[in-house]
Amino acid sequence: MKLVLTMTGALAVLMLASVAPLPAQQDARSTSAKQPTRDIKIISSAGARAMADACTAWAEQNKQTVAMAILDWGGNLIESHAMEGAPMNAIDTALLKAKSALRWRRPTSETNKMVRSGENLAPTFMHDFPQPGALPIVMNGQVIGAMGVSGADGEKCAQAAIDAVFKGKAAPSAR
Repeated sequence: MKLVLTMTGALAVLMLASVAPLPAQQDARSTSAKQPTRDIKIISSAGARAMADACTAWAEQNKQTVAMAILDWGGNLIESHAMEGAPMNAIDTALLKAKSALRWRRPTSETNKMVRSGENLAPTFMHDFPQPGALPIVMNGQVIGAMGVSGADGEKCAQAAIDAVFKGKAAPSAR
């Protein structure tokens, strides 16, 4: 039953009407009634530190110098690290890359290709930094964070860190 207010000239009439919800409305109501909250995975401080250590180990093994930034799902910086010899702006660059990977939910190398081809220029005017070197961290289809790496083979270093810490349970893309 639903109350319906109808205006006829200066006369307002209040009526009871029986209105059945549309099937789509029923589905939305039943879904939200069943699940009013959802569980969100987060990257722990220990997990972020382990990612930084794994990326550093990968970079040392490959004779590279990098800096990195690890963000949680909300874009908060959890961990950052610069190896000895990294440029002064390296952590800032890694952070910008990580934010871009998190926002676009894809590796920044893919976003870079979209911008360069003219397919999507939004990252440039949204003040993102679509330069290769960052990956989103995805578990069970849910983006739980991002890792940006400045210097050398950043995405390879980030992938090595994600693989080492999450043991294949995380993917580098939400698609």
